This record gives sequence, structure tokens and C-alpha cells, in this order.
Amino acid sequence: MRNIIPFLAIAVLAGLFTAGCAGPEEKLGRGMRNSFEIVRMGEARRTIEQTSIFESPEIGATTGAIRGFDRSMARTGLGLVEIVTFPIPPYDPQHTKYLAPEPVYPDSYKPGLAAGSTLDTDTFTGFSGGTILPWIPGNRFRVFDN
Repeated sequence: MRNIIPFLAIAVLAGLFTAGCAGPEEKLGRGMRNSFEIVRMGEARRTIEQTSIFESPEIGATTGAIRGFDRSMARTGLGLVEIVTFPIPPYDPQHTKYLAPEPVYPDSYKPGLAAGSTLDTDTFTGFSGGTILPWIPGNRFRVFDN
């Protein structure tokens, strides 16, 4: 009986190390993207924009801002839950009836690649494009955007 316990332990460890980890790493990455919503505030900007367009600018400035803040906090909380529970199934996005699985942006802004040496393609001439200071909310300044 004592000889089977180390064999079972090795079999369990081998099963853990050889199993695919696409689900947990996808859930962890989605959780990290969603948890940064408190800094990015894309959900708030989108909700203010959508409320201003579909209801009225006055409602967008007040109710839309409060609704957007609530949605940003919900997305941040969902991201923290996904970070804590990333090794535990299910790995599919949760609560998609209320929030989109991925972070959202206002319709008037589509993000591009950040300017930096990691993502630059033209390293020989020293000139390349991209968003300048992408972490500043509402920043739309881009270099060499055609």
C-alpha cells in the first residue's frame, strides 16, 4: 500500500504539468485587463457617450457618469474575481449579460498600438508611429497616423 502512494502522487503531478493551460491563462489575462478598468475608465467614458447620444447631453453628464462609474466598479470587481479564481473552472467569460467580456472603449475612439521600442517596426530610421502617452484617459494624440 505504501508503494502506490508515491506512484499516484507522480501521476497526479504529471497530469497537472502536461495538461493544457490555455483556459487559466486566458482567464487570468482577461481578469487583469478588466481589473485595470479602475484606472482606464473606458466603461465610464463609453457610458457617458452613449447616454448623451441616445438620451440627452444633460442626462449623459449626470446619470451617464454615475452609471459609467458603477459599470467601471463592476468590471474591476469582476476582474479581481477572475484573477483570484483563474485556476478554477469555468474558464469562459462570466456575467456577459451585464458586461462585455473584454474592456470597452467609446465609439469615438479606437485604440492603436502604443509607441515604444517593443512595438516599433521601423528601427533602422528611428521613426515610427503610435499613440503617445496611451495611459492618459482620453488621449488621442498619435504620431504618423495616416
